[in-house]
Amino acid sequence: MPATPKILVIRRRYLGDVVLLGSLFRNLRLFWPDARIVALVEAAYAGILALNPDVDEAMMLPARALDWPGFSARIRKAEFTHVLDIDNTEKTAAIARLSGAPMRVALHHGPHALKLRALYTHVVHDPAAEHENRPITEYYLKALGPAGVPIVAREVRLVPRESDVADWRRYIGARGMTLVLHPGSRSPWRLWPADRFAAVCDRVQDELGAQVVLAGGPADRAQVEKIRSLARSHVLALDAPPSLPRLAALARAGSAFLCHDSGPMHVAAAVGTPVVALYGSQNTVLFRPHGEGHTLVAPAMPCTACVAPGECVPADSYHNRCVRLNTVEEVFGAVRATLGRA
Repeated sequence: MPATPKILVIRRRYLGDVVLLGSLFRNLRLFWPDARIVALVEAAYAGILALNPDVDEAMMLPARALDWPGFSARIRKAEFTHVLDIDNTEKTAAIARLSGAPMRVALHHGPHALKLRALYTHVVHDPAAEHENRPITEYYLKALGPAGVPIVAREVRLVPRESDVADWRRYIGARGMTLVLHPGSRSPWRLWPADRFAAVCDRVQDELGAQVVLAGGPADRAQVEKIRSLARSHVLALDAPPSLPRLAALARAGSAFLCHDSGPMHVAAAVGTPVVALYGSQNTVLFRPHGEGHTLVAPAMPCTACVAPGECVPADSYHNRCVRLNTVEEVFGAVRATLGRA
């Protein structure tokens, strides 16, 4: 195997999952400073990897069938020495084998059998009891074992462009504290009501004298507009959703970041901004924001006073409205404490 490795890490989606690979990338870079480290992701998530100094390239998974021949040729030509497949789907297993890499590691958890086991040289299995009771970053780091890479760091970091951070600070125009509020979630069931966000915005500005900036993704425009219309105080709302690198810079420019358990939560934590994150029934250990200084606002579980009887699916946190059990007072208190520390 060549002295200078060429490493392909496969994690197609989602935003938070891609960001949290940071500690895996960091340990690869520390062990092999001259290695070429490539991440294979869906196009929507490639932009955030430009802010990870340990990643040399974000390779995009083809979205169209006609792009696959060229992509396959590129994978073969890259001459990867290591493939770390975090996804282990049929498609990613085939990509791993197609690469021709001498070492092809699959990371696997859950009760179901591994997809296409024969296409890998090594498999790392995570027992369910362990998987659900520690941060997902610890699971990712297990993929390093077969390659003999020691775990010497656990940081997850993104480095926004300083020019972007400066742009946002000029836009905000606040000399004091700034709360960046991202009200979106991949699951509409996990959305905290807009009127409660508006109430927190008013109290943050009236009682704490902090500026509130509303930002969301393309799917969050209605939520952003509703919060702005319900808030009595003046909140800044972005005219258009920022790109992922610009969102990271906005989070860095803020004093604190209020959000749901979401991809933007992990972006904010990775740039070093303290997070106040709203949870419902989901696991508060597995995908908690990485690092210190963050606050999770979550109701006691199991739920004893369902807010949506007949609607919620107890075994599926993506179809539970338990986040609505969190009160305005609890969320405002967490924001106040976080801004006070900032």
